[in-house]
Amino acid sequence: MSEGLTLGSGAFAPDPVTHIEEAGAASVSEHHTPADAKALTMRVASITLVAETIRAIELVSADGSPLPPFSAGAHINLKLPGDLSRSYSLTNGPETTDRYIVAVNRDAASRGGSAYIAEQLKVGDVLPVDPPHNTFPLVDDAETSAFFAGGIGITPMLAMIRRLESLGKPWKLFYAARNRSSAAFVAELEALDAAAPGRVHFHFDDVEGKVMPLLKLAVGIPKAAHVYCCGPSRMIETFKASAGWRPEDNVHVEHFAGTNAKPTSDFTVALKRQGKEFFVKAGESIMDVLEANGVPVAHSCREGVCGTCETVVLEGECDHKDNVLSTREKDSNKLIMICCSGAKSGRLVLDL
Repeated sequence: MSEGLTLGSGAFAPDPVTHIEEAGAASVSEHHTPADAKALTMRVASITLVAETIRAIELVSADGSPLPPFSAGAHINLKLPGDLSRSYSLTNGPETTDRYIVAVNRDAASRGGSAYIAEQLKVGDVLPVDPPHNTFPLVDDAETSAFFAGGIGITPMLAMIRRLESLGKPWKLFYAARNRSSAAFVAELEALDAAAPGRVHFHFDDVEGKVMPLLKLAVGIPKAAHVYCCGPSRMIETFKASAGWRPEDNVHVEHFAGTNAKPTSDFTVALKRQGKEFFVKAGESIMDVLEANGVPVAHSCREGVCGTCETVVLEGECDHKDNVLSTREKDSNKLIMICCSGAKSGRLVLDL
């Protein structure tokens, strides 16, 4: 999620930053984390190069206190120097309870996050880390599961695969990357395939000479399967086009980038718990207005993909601009991403 998660696949051109999900089956309780959840204090236990520009970062509790549990597909926000907050998917399965492991790609267009991690972060450093938050949950009791990943998009998929392996559930993976050296966790994935051949399908552009034929591959996945995609916009659009005949709840997508959209109408935002109201002009975000008025709000991507600023709506009609909430969640009008979304009604009351 976030800046370190730009794609390493030539099959689909990279988007600039961030990711999170648009899961058809996610409910409010599955991925809502209180905005005032206390940050954890974590120490960098190891840094391992897992591809030519991708580093796996292992984090443990700095004081030995237990870590909050998480579900496959979850991410954490790392609080970095310079008031940076970046979201990254956990790659370890939820059965691993004593550490969090993320993988970060060194983005050539970095706004600071992946550049800091690649060039300055070192073993022993201590960081504040927000507790795990899941906007891309695995349905682990599905009949079967299929994953489509591009480049660094493998990170949430790896946690899901590890979870399914622990449960003895069937799965398949289709993984595209520009070349073998830019793909992460290849050795582990090859070992999993060797244990049960036919589950892992690599597509390296320099070998195949073309993009991964996602439409053709998706047709061979049973309708009852739950299918997942994490990658850049062109890959996701192709994936969605391949999934129109499937039940909506069986299709799960995690985005790298936001829509760059902002509210298009003026409205008033009211903070119920604080008893405050502010005017939001078209083109401004709720987050911008709150910060300008000294109201601290949790944030990371500021593009509507990480879910960090997710806020409960008490009154009013939302104008959703994010890539996090499912169609069902948007229609329910119970949650809003305040970094990008606005209001269709003249007044919006939030649980803040």
